[in-house]
Amino acid sequence: MQTLHGKTALITGGSSGIGLATAKLFAAQGAHVIITGRRKDVVDAAVASIGSAATGLLGDVADIAHHDAVAAELKQRFGGLDIYMANAGLNTINDSAQVSPDEFDAQFSANARGVFFGVQNIAPIMRDGGAIIITSSIASQKVLDGHAVYAGSKAAIEAFARSWMVEFRARRIRVNVLSPGPVNTPILDKLGIPPEQRGDFEQQVASAIPLGRLGEPEELASAALFLASDAGSFVNGVVLRVDGGMSVL
Repeated sequence: MQTLHGKTALITGGSSGIGLATAKLFAAQGAHVIITGRRKDVVDAAVASIGSAATGLLGDVADIAHHDAVAAELKQRFGGLDIYMANAGLNTINDSAQVSPDEFDAQFSANARGVFFGVQNIAPIMRDGGAIIITSSIASQKVLDGHAVYAGSKAAIEAFARSWMVEFRARRIRVNVLSPGPVNTPILDKLGIPPEQRGDFEQQVASAIPLGRLGEPEELASAALFLASDAGSFVNGVVLRVDGGMSVL
């Protein structure tokens, strides 16, 4: 039986990585999935890979007007929304002493501001009993080299989620946080690691994870499905760490 049959789900940053894997799984479980992204070619390719149960919308989560436009379009086309996954984000690794104001603002605009105003605009069109999933990171609690700004932005959205859980309780909208550890996604390609050093880098990261490997996007998608579906119907206000045990060390 499809666990999300008849549901409508919106996933920001759904054109690659964890977002795309989750979109594919949600669609396979019966949901109509709307994904957002900034590049038309990437969004179009993602929609094609998901299939007829997908819709792609262009925009930048750091732009508040984008969220307002998305909410209006979804209300008109689908009548409302059952699942909202605020997944889009940005990570620039740098020591605190070297972080520029522009670099700081870019991460907080995408990771914190984008999540806050996304929920503010989307919540009014969500159906009672729906589910909100916020994608955070173990960096919010575990100190990682060069992640101070990223960690701060993710800690902020975990605080938002706790408040939203209380604010939406009359509507029975559950709010949970998905906290990934290192995952084998295209974001690794953006860290500036030369191809010849990629294997050594992954091995070094894997050595810090009790399970001895990076996570796969599909594993995070399975956790997101649990939080979105009736399987997690009594799960509310949690930070679900899907990190192979890395945050414990």
